[in-house]
Amino acid sequence: MSMDEMKINKVQIRNLQIEDYDQLAQSFTRVYSDGSDVFWTHKQIEKLIRIFPEGQIVTVVDEKIVGCALSIIVNYDDVKNDHTYAQVTGKETFNTHNPKGNILYGIEVFIHPQYRGLRLARRMYEYRKEICETLNLKAIMFGGRIPNYHKYADQIRPKEYIDKVKQKEIYDPVLTFQLSNDFHVRKVMRNYLPNDEESKHYACLLQWDNIYYQPPTQEYISPKTTVRVGLVQWQMRTYKTLDDLFEQVEFFVDAVSDYKSDFVLFPEYFNAPLMAKFNDEGESEAIRGLAAYTNEIRERFVKLAISYNINIITGSMPLIKEEDGRLYNVGFLCRRDGTYEMYEKIHVTPDEIKSWGLSGGKSLQTFDTDCAKIGVLICYDVEFPELSRIMADQGMQILFVPFLTDTQNAYSRVKVCAHARAIENECFVVIAGSVGNLPRVHNMDIQYAQSGVFTPCDFAFPTDGKRAEATPNTEMILVSDVDLDLLNELHTYGSVRNLKDRRNDLYEVRMKK
Repeated sequence: MSMDEMKINKVQIRNLQIEDYDQLAQSFTRVYSDGSDVFWTHKQIEKLIRIFPEGQIVTVVDEKIVGCALSIIVNYDDVKNDHTYAQVTGKETFNTHNPKGNILYGIEVFIHPQYRGLRLARRMYEYRKEICETLNLKAIMFGGRIPNYHKYADQIRPKEYIDKVKQKEIYDPVLTFQLSNDFHVRKVMRNYLPNDEESKHYACLLQWDNIYYQPPTQEYISPKTTVRVGLVQWQMRTYKTLDDLFEQVEFFVDAVSDYKSDFVLFPEYFNAPLMAKFNDEGESEAIRGLAAYTNEIRERFVKLAISYNINIITGSMPLIKEEDGRLYNVGFLCRRDGTYEMYEKIHVTPDEIKSWGLSGGKSLQTFDTDCAKIGVLICYDVEFPELSRIMADQGMQILFVPFLTDTQNAYSRVKVCAHARAIENECFVVIAGSVGNLPRVHNMDIQYAQSGVFTPCDFAFPTDGKRAEATPNTEMILVSDVDLDLLNELHTYGSVRNLKDRRNDLYEVRMKK
């Protein structure tokens, strides 16, 4: 019966039961080119079910068993190098099964010939992957045959054969399927199955990595995967003193922390209203007067981070460094454990140079926090893709961008570039800016902003890549959840994989020492 003629009402993947053996044995044999066949005995199946019931599964089509997949658990160190099928299975006694191991090792996959071409084997592999994740195992591994190799053995070595299968120049019924199922070839093994003349006694050690695997610890704590971020779309208004300013700052920190947020982000130069005090002294003197507040502002933010149990990204503010006397645009990550670190604006705008005499920073790094690895780029820096690419190479999951823009076209540059950084670096990007007017502060008179959270563009994310956006030009907070597990899946299984598919053989982006 052809597949076109075959009528299927129900397909089920379930655990193998010993009562299934008779039905299984009717069609479950492996026949090699030398005429020998291998079949599983009732005793073997019974033992596999007894020692590892979760690892033995069958495919049932309309109450008929048409396939099965058998597996055991072993230690990675025992199978990472050359081994044979007899060694890994204990000569099919399965005494090698180790419940405390970290590798799900596949010892059999079978689909009845009449039911091949229906992607039933793929379903069993997906089921195996779920088992691997549920049991927190490091990977799935097994020795994969290359049954078409005998056609090319007198022309090319196994490594060349594997490369040609990868490049779709050669079709191999086993290896082609495994590569499309996200397995990669770890190495070539000799004499894995001594009777396998079709593969010329070679096999590929195939591996699928569990991206959710967590190495066991004395006190295992499940890592946080959903992170809540709070954005402050800050209204510029007159503040006469630092206490006045921080009354409003604490209000927002309090409000965002009430929603159990992990982070709160303030905009670039959110403290600019304090420059009104120096407005008669000229622009460059006014910004230096504002810089005198920076150390105390940092100390106050550290106290708020501790008391409200939230990680604070302080936006940015001017700072005169003692070592060189120059003026920089900097901000601070104030962690809720009381520690803090500084980040710097690398690219200062022409106006910051002309009006204030700012210098560009030289430090670029990612930061570890209690719930994610983050990066911070201040406004104009997000328009330079090299910076965030370097951060992505360091494992950045969330990029925070405090910004200040006066017009819609200036804002559009920040927004569009921020969204591009989310796509190309497969990360979340969070931006926050200021709104309103400061009539008594030169060079800071008008503001335009629409804060937001941007994502990559793939099936697990919003179709337009916008997780959340604030109302334009309105003072408000925006709270949004981002799921770090979605990034892990994207890195491995995305429709496109911008990080993984980079041509590192042709180009690279790195910091100069």
